[in-house]
Amino acid sequence: MQVFKSLEQWQTWRAQLDTADGQSLGFVATMGALHAGHSSLIAESKAANSHTVVSIFINPTQFDQAADLSAYPQPLEQDLELLEELQIDAVLLPDSEQIYPDNYRYKVTESELSERFCGASREGHFDGVLTVVMRLFNLVQPTRAYFGEKDWQQLELIRGMVAAFFMPVAVVGVKTLRAQDGLALSSRNQRLSKEERKLAPIFHQILKTAGSTDSARQQLDAAGFAVDYVTEAVFDHKLRRLAAARLGTTRLIDNISIDTAKQAMLHE
Repeated sequence: MQVFKSLEQWQTWRAQLDTADGQSLGFVATMGALHAGHSSLIAESKAANSHTVVSIFINPTQFDQAADLSAYPQPLEQDLELLEELQIDAVLLPDSEQIYPDNYRYKVTESELSERFCGASREGHFDGVLTVVMRLFNLVQPTRAYFGEKDWQQLELIRGMVAAFFMPVAVVGVKTLRAQDGLALSSRNQRLSKEERKLAPIFHQILKTAGSTDSARQQLDAAGFAVDYVTEAVFDHKLRRLAAARLGTTRLIDNISIDTAKQAMLHE
């Protein structure tokens, strides 16, 4: 496994990588604090591609609160040990000056989906996400890029950006990996206290079992969550329930697919 902190060295290695004659490059973009969910993305990439590259970059432009950025976990040594065990080909470790030599003067903005759901309360968040993903795609030039379905809105926005700008990369969504109690795996889970961690799985349980979004919100409020939103929307002709809520200082997001029977009932 090769580790690149210099973009110049990375670009030299990337130029030498032969992706012709059936060779392909899989890419997993991360902000570190890696867990089994990231490992599942990497496993998907390794199964489908000749080479796999992972980036670790805590992107400052997608944080709407400075305190959230400063509190984000950064166990870099552990992350690199895990990636070594997973036998990936390369790790890209750029810093902010390398990713944003323009000081973030140039950015990608989407004007519809990004303003709903998480975007409604996190101004500029998805500008930061889309901008860094486009820059990383341009640097890595992957055949396929892998993203978890837990961040469903993010996944849809990245897919839309790739289509809108005719970018030659296949965006692959990977099923949300959960703990045994149902909590979606996330780097942010490390910030939950012991008591909060015991309560956190209720978020998914309520999202899955509530008869309506209003009922889900009421149940989450009663359980001690500070609800940002609970909503349902159609993506590619399929209905999903999406939600975000804070437990203590930790913001949790999740989503589920609504079954065909309920979808039909909702549209009667």
